[in-house]
Amino acid sequence: MANILIVDDSRTSRKILRKILEKGGHTIVGEAVNGEEGYLEYQELKPDAVTMDITMPKMDGIEALQLIRRFNENAVVIMITAAGQKEKMIQAIKYGASDFIAKPYEGSDVLKVIQKFVAE
Repeated sequence: MANILIVDDSRTSRKILRKILEKGGHTIVGEAVNGEEGYLEYQELKPDAVTMDITMPKMDGIEALQLIRRFNENAVVIMITAAGQKEKMIQAIKYGASDFIAKPYEGSDVLKVIQKFVAE
């Protein structure tokens, strides 16, 4: 299973994702509350995958995605999007997002997306 970094400014969202991913057998190696922190933790922890909220203070998910992909062009970064963020989704694809999970999401959907990118 995968080592995953969760980047989201919402404590509730991080808690829900952690529960879903751990139940699916994955290990949460870290959590970050904004893109800048997420990028720094990515460099330090080198997780197998990152779930990245798009809208966050200090540095948003798009900027963090770009930095992570510069650091590791093969990084698996799965963007978490809210309804009505089509423009941001297009930007994220342009900058190399691996996939998207739309809020509200089902646990099974999150696990399916992660499974596409990580080996058992």
